[in-house]
Amino acid sequence: MTSEWCGWRDATERALYGAEEGFYTRPGGPGPAGHFRTSVHASPLYAGAVAALLLRVDAALGHPEELALVDVGAGRGELLTGVLAALPAEVAGRVGAYAVERAARPEGLDPRIGWLGELPAAGSVTGLLFANEWLDNVPVDVVETGADGVARRVLVRADGAERLGDPVDGADAEWLRRWWTPPLEAAEGAAWPVGEPGLRAEIGRPRDEAWARAVGSLRAGLAVAADYAHEQGDRPLFGTLTGFRDGREVRPVPDGSCDITAHVALDACAGPSARRTTQRAALRALGVDGRRPPLALAAGDPAAYVRALGAAGSAAELTDPAGLGGFGWLLEPVGGRCAALFEEWDG
Repeated sequence: MTSEWCGWRDATERALYGAEEGFYTRPGGPGPAGHFRTSVHASPLYAGAVAALLLRVDAALGHPEELALVDVGAGRGELLTGVLAALPAEVAGRVGAYAVERAARPEGLDPRIGWLGELPAAGSVTGLLFANEWLDNVPVDVVETGADGVARRVLVRADGAERLGDPVDGADAEWLRRWWTPPLEAAEGAAWPVGEPGLRAEIGRPRDEAWARAVGSLRAGLAVAADYAHEQGDRPLFGTLTGFRDGREVRPVPDGSCDITAHVALDACAGPSARRTTQRAALRALGVDGRRPPLALAAGDPAAYVRALGAAGSAAELTDPAGLGGFGWLLEPVGGRCAALFEEWDG
C-alpha cells in the first residue's frame, strides 16, 4: 500500500480491489460473508424473493428462450446459487446466470453460473439484473468544509490519516449542488458544503455512472439495486463513510484490512423511468411475510409450526424497517414490458 496522499476514491479502489492486497480480491479471502451479514446471507427467503421477481420478469418478457439473471457484486455466488435452486426446473433450464465480480471465481461453484469480471456489454442481455449492496462499494470521493468555509476534497493515506486538499470543482461540484441538499444557505455558484467547518459529503457521481452502465447492459427487462440509501432533503451532515471487519463496524482505513462503504444516493442514480421503494415493501410484494403462523397449526402439525415460525423470524429480519427492511430498492425497467411489475409496491 502506498503512503502517499490521494482522494478517497482512489484509495478505496486500491484497498477494495487491488490485485494482491484488495479486501475483496486478495487470493483466498473469505468474501463478504466472512465480514458482514447481508440480506443474501440472512435467509434463503431473499433468494426465493428474487426468484419470484425473475418469474414475473420472465412472464412480462413473454418467456424468452434465454432469460438472463445478472448478479452484480456477486460475492461468492450465494444469491445466484439460491435463486437457481428456488426456480421451477423449466425456468431454471432457460436461465443464463451471470455473476459480475472482480474477485476470482470460487472453487466448486455451480457450473451453470458464468463468472464475469465486468458488466455485460451494452444491450446484450434480456432479463433481470440485480445488484445487492453493490453500489455502496463503488468508490467515491469525500469533501469537507475547511476552516475557510470552502468545500475541499479529503485526502487520505493508507493508514487512514486525513487532510484537506483543493476545493472541489467541475462536475463533482455540480453533482453536490444538484443532489446533496445544502444544510446551510449557500452563496450563488458556490460548491456544497459552504459555511460551518467539518460538514462532509460523499460525491455520488461515480455510482450514477456505474448504475447507468449496469442498466445499459439490458436489452429488455428490469434492473434492481438494493442498498443502504438516503434521499435528497435527508442527507447526513457528516457523511456515511465507514468500514466493516469481522462483523463489526470499524474506522475506515484504506489498507485492504476492511470493507469501505458509504450509503448511496439512489435518487441521483435513478433514470427517468425508475421507481424507488423500500426493501420491506418490495419483499412483501414478492411474498415474504413476517407474520407468525396461527397457533392452531402448532396443535395439528407441531413440526410444520416450528418451520413456519422460523421462516417468519427470517422474514421479519429481512423486512424490519429499522434494519434490512429499511434498505432502498431502485427498480428501473428497460424496454417497456416490465414497467408495470411494481405498480403495487408502495414504499
